[in-house]
Amino acid sequence: MEQLMEYLLHYVWQHRLYGLAPLATTDGQAVDVIDPGVHNLVNSGPDFFNAKVKINGMLWAGNVEVHERSSDWFRHHHDTDAAYNNVVLHIVSAADAEVRTADGKQLPQMVLSVPDYLQHNYQALIDEETYPPCYRIIPHVPPLTVHNWLSRLTVERLESKTDRVQQYLHRTGGDWERAFFITLARNFGFGTNAQAFEQWALTIDPQQIGKHRDDVFQVEAFFMGQAGLLDDTLVKAERRDSYYMRLKSEYAFLQHKFGLTPISHAQWRFGRLRPQNFPHVRLSQLARLYSERRADFSLLTETSSLDALRALFRIGVTNYWRTHYAFGEESRESDKTLQTSSLNLLLINTVSPLLFACGRQRMDEDLAERAFALLEQLPAERNYITRCWERAGIKAAHAADSQALIQLRQHYCDGKDCLRCQFGALYLKQGRS
Repeated sequence: MEQLMEYLLHYVWQHRLYGLAPLATTDGQAVDVIDPGVHNLVNSGPDFFNAKVKINGMLWAGNVEVHERSSDWFRHHHDTDAAYNNVVLHIVSAADAEVRTADGKQLPQMVLSVPDYLQHNYQALIDEETYPPCYRIIPHVPPLTVHNWLSRLTVERLESKTDRVQQYLHRTGGDWERAFFITLARNFGFGTNAQAFEQWALTIDPQQIGKHRDDVFQVEAFFMGQAGLLDDTLVKAERRDSYYMRLKSEYAFLQHKFGLTPISHAQWRFGRLRPQNFPHVRLSQLARLYSERRADFSLLTETSSLDALRALFRIGVTNYWRTHYAFGEESRESDKTLQTSSLNLLLINTVSPLLFACGRQRMDEDLAERAFALLEQLPAERNYITRCWERAGIKAAHAADSQALIQLRQHYCDGKDCLRCQFGALYLKQGRS
């Protein structure tokens, strides 16, 4: 409850919801809020930067710190932290101690009350078990508010995926080709094996595999071997058919030539996977993409139409895998070409974020706009999250909307961060006099 009250105090201060009664410090000095400051949601340090307040007629510019009780100042060790020396006002719900900064300055303090309606509404959101918790007010939210909030969330999601691309660029010395390949590989895991595919892709050195790119068999041997799938402890003796043995022999040659170290096969998940999502199938598809030079970043930036992008990634498996899902286990023949639904997910999670990241880094607004436009051309994802929002009254029109709703669920709803949500803000205003 203490943390809840502190969050609400932040909200009241940020949005000036302290009512019409004159504000004053604990020692009776009049307080006039000129600017509450910028809410610090990311960095360590005071809660609000660059605030402007008049205390007894004198203008103070600096930072504001918010606590449930004054004594929390000492509990959090702000009294010994020079980062808090520029605090000009301490906001509390209960003043139970005088506070000083590390440089010895006694801080003015102001007791702030959270309106009853705000406490009630926020508690209702926190306690609500139905998802989304704000479902009661969704039908009454103006369409323009919905559109603007979803657009902002889409950008947030693209920016968060850009952070991952930047991490890949950092690890590969700024190599966009490798960053693209790692991103593509991760998304070939389609959730369940995303982490394993990422770790696998980080072991694929283009300087090594590039020498054998024209031979899809060698590429597949390289890929399967690095994935740890050519391990006799994984494949029973009766399933080690001639193709498995050929791949194993080829990988042994490549491993010796380049000093390769595969990832552990224990990283792969098979439980509840449909056979078409088995790592063997996905790796064979990736081997063909790579060997046929469809996994080149230049192609990504040069291909603009949705149909052409789908065609770029529409790929099947090599011959052996047309009749197998795992080594030594025959299946009904199929080319196992990526279906449109899978292609759409690759475009959503690979192409759009890469275009956005590249556009941001190169300050190319056209590329960034293409990333957003691509999402608006793709159909909305259908999953538990989008179905819940549709029942509440918001139907995703395209992938930009469904990505926004996923962002909302993962980064706001799951953490009960309703105070930063536009829908939550409208819910909190209910009953306000």
